[in-house]
Amino acid sequence: MNLRVREATRDDARLIAELTRAAWAGKVSVTSSGHRETAVIVAEHLRDGGGFVLEVDHQAVGSVRWLPLDSEQDVWEVCRMGVLPGHRGDNLSQHLLEAVIHHGLASGVEEVRLAVRADQPKLIDFYAAYGFELAEELEYSHANPLEPAPRVMRRLLRH
Repeated sequence: MNLRVREATRDDARLIAELTRAAWAGKVSVTSSGHRETAVIVAEHLRDGGGFVLEVDHQAVGSVRWLPLDSEQDVWEVCRMGVLPGHRGDNLSQHLLEAVIHHGLASGVEEVRLAVRADQPKLIDFYAAYGFELAEELEYSHANPLEPAPRVMRRLLRH
């Protein structure tokens, strides 16, 4: 298996929107805004933050994005990580998560945060394996007010 994680460019906006919708279909609650992802939204995220595309044998199979917090530019929120259904079970999402962490370290970011949906508690253990800790005192800035609040996890990159 030929695996590659590459930094996303503006030209990837449509691809990433399609990957997000396909990766979330049947996996994430239909009320999630990820199901209505558009190339315009992705392009804004890539402009304001960044992203990575995961390729297996030269085919895009997953993606992730991050955005700096408006109030704290040296804190990134990871958003919209997903891998296509046919490629799950091979721990491929770890490569996306590690890419964001390494890029954050190289960029001098203070910490990386992410949100775990209330209906996906098993992800807490997955993220904890990569040094993320629950931060009950934090709120996710992109939370959907029509859903139960997600649990925020953080990983400090500088001490």
